[in-house]
Amino acid sequence: MTNLQNKIDFTVLVKVENANPNGDPLNGNRPRTTYTGQGEISDVCIKRKIRNRLQDMGESIFVQSADRSDDGYGSLSERASGNIKDTKTQDEYARKACDKWIDVRAFGQVFAFKSKDKKDGISVGVRGPVSIHQAVSCSPVDINSMQITKSVNSEPAEGKSSDTMGTKHMVEFGLYRIKGSINVQLAEKTGFSQEDAELLKEALRTLFINDASSARPDGSMEVIAVYWWVHNNKIGQYSAAKVHDSLRVTLKEGVLSPASVEDYEIKVDTLSGLEPEIMAGI
Repeated sequence: MTNLQNKIDFTVLVKVENANPNGDPLNGNRPRTTYTGQGEISDVCIKRKIRNRLQDMGESIFVQSADRSDDGYGSLSERASGNIKDTKTQDEYARKACDKWIDVRAFGQVFAFKSKDKKDGISVGVRGPVSIHQAVSCSPVDINSMQITKSVNSEPAEGKSSDTMGTKHMVEFGLYRIKGSINVQLAEKTGFSQEDAELLKEALRTLFINDASSARPDGSMEVIAVYWWVHNNKIGQYSAAKVHDSLRVTLKEGVLSPASVEDYEIKVDTLSGLEPEIMAGI
């Protein structure tokens, strides 16, 4: 494995069309929005999708979805105790966890589990080098709501059961921006390598493969492009804020309500000595 030597910043542009990219369970599962009407996708949701993609790519993942568990463990504590044994210090425990799971050495993890006798336990924290912002749409989004009914007998009953009413919400169109960075100093501590960074890049480029659901039909969410800035040193030639702000996404003249990516002008401002690698999504 090659040690990471250069700070990395990245931005992912994501198109959403007639889909619910991230429902809010405290608001009837409506798509998340800011007070100004811009769409949001939480960083937790984005990391879940990245973990799923890395798992599809054959990498070992610690925080697995229950329906995607591939190692027979039913909980995080079982997975931790089944894979990390005979450790004498917290540092040794953290090192073994980072060696085993790519999401631990990327995002970090808190290991806080009770022992079987409940008198002692594990308390280890790992701080990861990969930081992900919540995604925010470039313009306010319109949310459509649809009343739906279910006419099936899910429970035994005499005669025909009554219809069950529900509501389905979707963003009509939105162009979302995901921002992130990779810190070299923290990567040195967790062992996050150059090869891991390449895997993360590919996971971002293919973020919505195998992610289809009723709320997100196949093709309704698409990665438009990944912008990948590799600095020439460990701390970065520019701040992450300046790098992310160098990608400007503005509405074209005369467009009031965007309905497609073509309604935006997407431009990267030049930063001396720092050019992004631009990759189309899939």
